[in-house]
Amino acid sequence: MSKGWTGCLIVVGVLALVLLIAGGSLVGTYNSLVARNEQVTNSWAQVQNVLQRRADLIPNLVETVKGYASHEKEVFERVAEARGRLAGASTPAAAAAANAGLTSALGRLLAIAENYPTLKANENFIRLQDELAGTENRIAVERMRYNDAVRDYNAYIKSFPTALYAGSFGFRPEKYFEAPPEAQKAPRVDFGTRPE
Repeated sequence: MSKGWTGCLIVVGVLALVLLIAGGSLVGTYNSLVARNEQVTNSWAQVQNVLQRRADLIPNLVETVKGYASHEKEVFERVAEARGRLAGASTPAAAAAANAGLTSALGRLLAIAENYPTLKANENFIRLQDELAGTENRIAVERMRYNDAVRDYNAYIKSFPTALYAGSFGFRPEKYFEAPPEAQKAPRVDFGTRPE
């Protein structure tokens, strides 16, 4: 074999090795992108899970309050509408906006209870209120986990060299679960007149 062929084989061998290393790196990066994207999806599913748990508790709470405050029809309707918007939300942004509306409507519902001492002492109401408070805590934890997963994923797809080809594989930045601007304002609670 001549020196020319040997040199050519060495160059081809080195190029093949470089391509093999680059291909392996690309496959590893793609798999990492998939895993991080799945973590975001899983975290979002957990947020939806606890939001659904709260939505499932609300009808029981509303029915309990209705027994004491049947004339508060507007508040009950707002809670039902807000619950429906949350159930129909399909994106983190839509869910955040619907969640803020539901939180506001629930605040008004719970404010009604302040006007009814016998309702506040009702064992079923107290249990539902405790379950709702626990669920609110779970929602906060799951939102934080979702946002952590989004931060990790977004940082990864924006880092070098992943940023060079993440977009061509179809990986786009995810949106955080953020409170809408209305959440920055303190809620206004109007207890109105106390029923006789």
